[in-house]
Amino acid sequence: MSNAATFDTRTDTAIPVESPLAYSYRHSGAPRGSGYRLKLRERAMLGHLILRGGAIVLDEAVREVLGISLPGKPQALVHDASGERSIQWLSPDEWLVIVPGGEEFPLETKLREYLGDAHYAISDVSGGQTLLEVSGEAALELLMKTVIYDVHPSNFPVGKGVTTVFAKATTILRRPSEERWELVVRRSFADYCYRWLLDAGSEYGVNVEQ
Repeated sequence: MSNAATFDTRTDTAIPVESPLAYSYRHSGAPRGSGYRLKLRERAMLGHLILRGGAIVLDEAVREVLGISLPGKPQALVHDASGERSIQWLSPDEWLVIVPGGEEFPLETKLREYLGDAHYAISDVSGGQTLLEVSGEAALELLMKTVIYDVHPSNFPVGKGVTTVFAKATTILRRPSEERWELVVRRSFADYCYRWLLDAGSEYGVNVEQ
């Protein structure tokens, strides 16, 4: 702990905090209605941590602290029993951990305490990205015309996640369940991706949950 400067990014403050899509909702709207085939929802203010290091030492740490193991295969995505906490393989020595908002700093602190002098890196990137959920019967069709990666179920089963291009923005695409897809996007691209989703999904009917 003495070798790393850590601080809680969610300390008490009088400054109002808005989600990355707050501007988008005000200026592009948030369609709601019946007869839609596509549903969008931002899961804002979650805790996002990037873990880097050796798989063996990190796996021991996250199993002890978080109660889940690192994904055993490339491009794999795992969740805890509640479905609220996940770990995704990004590269041979890199994983993305997403937890409910407010848990990221205590989690980082506990991991650092457990790992001690091991060779690793933990970066809190919560403020720099957000998660968009895409679901509904037209979700797969929308992704097929928007993402360059092959999202056919035979190539993209539940429990898979990849880094790819959505429209013209780099994104992490995940499939946590049969009906639901997730896009982890940079905060600076959130409005662009949201407006693209509204436009590309207009032919199916879009319902936005806030």
